[in-house]
Amino acid sequence: MSKEFFEQVVDALVGFLPPDGRDFSWRTSSRNAKVWFGDETREHYEVQLVDDELEIGFHAEHPDPARNDAVLKRILGAQAKWRRRLGDGVETGEYLGRQARVWRRASECWEGDGLLEPGTAVEAAERLAAYITTIEPLRA
Repeated sequence: MSKEFFEQVVDALVGFLPPDGRDFSWRTSSRNAKVWFGDETREHYEVQLVDDELEIGFHAEHPDPARNDAVLKRILGAQAKWRRRLGDGVETGEYLGRQARVWRRASECWEGDGLLEPGTAVEAAERLAAYITTIEPLRA
């Protein structure tokens, strides 16, 4: 993957969000794109490369695991509602990677040969928009 891939995700994301959801901050690298609303960057939506998979979803990355658990608990409290929209493929719990003991997530992973195809950035943006429009009202 390249930084350009993740910049394409952010560019396409704008078109999938309603006008009142386009006021977000973002950062990209060669490994990910992070999107957040307001000043709290530790609770964000992300598309990232994890090993050979593309992870898409929501992360709570506070240094205090109890705070991350509280964020996830609030989201899980409305699970019946968001599962109808996001589906059963969303996994919740520990973060994927070295911060698993501290950070939490509600996300899914895509794998396969098509991850590097040009249309994948647009598809990932569309899916990220679904996470944002579904989970962001629960965080507020």
